[in-house]
Amino acid sequence: MQLSFPKYTRITLLSVLISLALFGPIKPFIITSFNRNKPQVILVLGGDIDREVLGLKMASKLKLPIIISGGSNIEYSEWLVKREGVPTEMVRRDYRAKDTLGNFTSLVDELYQEGANHLFLITSEDHFNRALTVGNIVAGSRGIKLTGISVPCSSYCKKESQEKYYIDIIRALTWVISGKDLKGILPKNIPVDFIE
Repeated sequence: MQLSFPKYTRITLLSVLISLALFGPIKPFIITSFNRNKPQVILVLGGDIDREVLGLKMASKLKLPIIISGGSNIEYSEWLVKREGVPTEMVRRDYRAKDTLGNFTSLVDELYQEGANHLFLITSEDHFNRALTVGNIVAGSRGIKLTGISVPCSSYCKKESQEKYYIDIIRALTWVISGKDLKGILPKNIPVDFIE
């Protein structure tokens, strides 16, 4: 048995999809897929000094501004900046984030307002897939494309659970839709230790 839709139903469905793509909530995601601009900013997710070092080396070589989200303490970070020869006015530190989702939600609106539409994203290889997926959801909702760069972590890599990956995807989608993080609205008696 073959399903067949009347011609007007197909046209209506196609019109709805085109409208969503051009004017609706998926428009920013479509814009990012066609973005051919070079990255304007380097975003480093803190948690590993090697990430900061690579980000600063790239900032120095490419002459791009860098944002370090949740990185090392300020004194050590300033020493690294000086060592890598990056002008201090090109370095922004942001310590608001408490987890991977927060790395993006705390900055994405500011970056959008500043006109950023393509970022280099630097994180460790064991964190890379989850961070890039969450980042693409959050940044993509503002029309910002991410180009991910993973830093090897070799012997100290910790395999992340699929549960953590999918929970962060749900949190990111919830944030895009509602502007709220599930972590902040879940009842207190539900354990959220796995949400980081």
